[in-house]
Amino acid sequence: MLNFADIAVVRPTREGLAARYAAIHQGLDQTSEGARAAALGDWDALRREVESWQSMVRLRFDQDTTDPQYKEDRDYADALMPEAMALEVALKRRLLEEPDRDTLIDEVGAHAVRLWETDVTTFNPAIKADLEREAKISARYTELLASAKIEIDDKIVNLAGLGPYAQSLDRSVRHQAATLRWAFFEANAPALDEIYDELVKLRHGMAEKLGYSSFTALGYRRMRRVDYGPEDVARYRDQVVEHVVPLVQRIMAAKAARFGYDAVRAWDEPIDDPAGNPGPAGDHDFLVGAAQSLFDDIDSRLAAFYSVMRKGDFLDLKNRPSKAGGGFCTSFPAVGVPYIFANFNGTDHDVTVFTHEMGHAFQNWQSRHLPVIDYLWPTSESAEINSMGLEVLTYPGIGRLVGDDAAERFRQTHMLGVLRFLPYGVCVDHFQHEVYENPTATPAERHAMWKKLERRYMPWRDYGDLAYPAKGAFWQSQLHVYLYPFYYIDYTLAQCCALQIWVKSRQDYAASFEQYLGLCNRGGSAPFQTLVRDAGLVSPFAAGALSDVVTEAAKFLGL
Repeated sequence: MLNFADIAVVRPTREGLAARYAAIHQGLDQTSEGARAAALGDWDALRREVESWQSMVRLRFDQDTTDPQYKEDRDYADALMPEAMALEVALKRRLLEEPDRDTLIDEVGAHAVRLWETDVTTFNPAIKADLEREAKISARYTELLASAKIEIDDKIVNLAGLGPYAQSLDRSVRHQAATLRWAFFEANAPALDEIYDELVKLRHGMAEKLGYSSFTALGYRRMRRVDYGPEDVARYRDQVVEHVVPLVQRIMAAKAARFGYDAVRAWDEPIDDPAGNPGPAGDHDFLVGAAQSLFDDIDSRLAAFYSVMRKGDFLDLKNRPSKAGGGFCTSFPAVGVPYIFANFNGTDHDVTVFTHEMGHAFQNWQSRHLPVIDYLWPTSESAEINSMGLEVLTYPGIGRLVGDDAAERFRQTHMLGVLRFLPYGVCVDHFQHEVYENPTATPAERHAMWKKLERRYMPWRDYGDLAYPAKGAFWQSQLHVYLYPFYYIDYTLAQCCALQIWVKSRQDYAASFEQYLGLCNRGGSAPFQTLVRDAGLVSPFAAGALSDVVTEAAKFLGL
């Protein structure tokens, strides 16, 4: 049984990496088949070591953004990773330039070769300094949001700590929480605008150095999207406008009537149940313990994996001061175990983020034995099927976490959240396309872009007296906009697929779980639409795929 405390990562150096890569090249120079296989094996092992070290550095920094040693380690990693990338890309170029492509495909797989063909177009040494600067600017955003100290109810909380107040049954408390939240963002508006402006211009400059007209093309390639492009995504956004936006408008109107409000304000959106959104039936320790019973009921393989995570201390779920916001799953490929990071705050968000990140972790565990590191994680839109798929597969036993009396209410509020998220998700994506097609826009012009798109995708949004988000600033609270450009449409594409898993699970749960397990087992060994098709699902880009599952969700909600 591996324990997180037993993981030992070694800080690489420029000289050490150069020497290791030189040895790999020497191995490839030899003519014997055994020498080549050994060299490729050494390269894969080296990449796993470096990624494990990098994951640990990022994790420690996010666990405490004020720790001087963790900050120093992150700065070191930010400076070293472009050097490591240069060595990695040079080796990929060498392999791709070999005349015998069939042998390379036999050795690593056709999809790895296709990924490498994409990777080599995203880097050359001219942007090494830019990549380091991008990482450092991104860290400033993480630190800024983690620094929030907000006084409410005679307590000092961070942004995650506002969650319970944002879902209070008392409307005035929800309004207070929203007011305090946006006061923090408004107070830091100059820094938030400056950070994003720097990032946009820097990314555009990197794209130009690599021969692209804008960062959009480079951004898609950095996401390793090989089987769809911006035009497909634009059509999908239009499908959300056609099939989801009108439904959510109906939901909002029904919600106003149910709660007795003249209109649903922005601070009313987080709560869907007049009795209160059903959250965990106990504290952190209860939820972590009860989850074992939930996974025991679902499948023995999932249950055994969760036992490894829990007993090995691969979970960091409690909210703390100075801890970075959000939730994620990372991994240590040198040892084959993932790690879940979250910020529990006592709301239904705890249940959702926990089951979501467990889906990521389970997939990574199931695919840990795949032959090359490129396959351990799928590209992000495929990875999000694994996470969102587990969210809906926990529906039958969710009473283990929220209480049997609240289980159906949880399923209803979760599904309402799913539908409400889709328009927001595509709005975030469309905003980023607008931003990177107009890199010289001023901060005020970017706020205007968001405000215009918000009217298209979320026409029900009413900020009341919240002046700062009303001027088009809501996007500043979405860390993906700053840190992971073009990583947001992925959630909506995956949601369309996860809803298909949910529909199938209601017809034959056991068969649906086996399909889900098969998808997890394949990791990232194929592109998005191939993984979807082979899992018995329909691509979100296919006509009718979105409208079909949205119709089923509406029926489930009695709409």
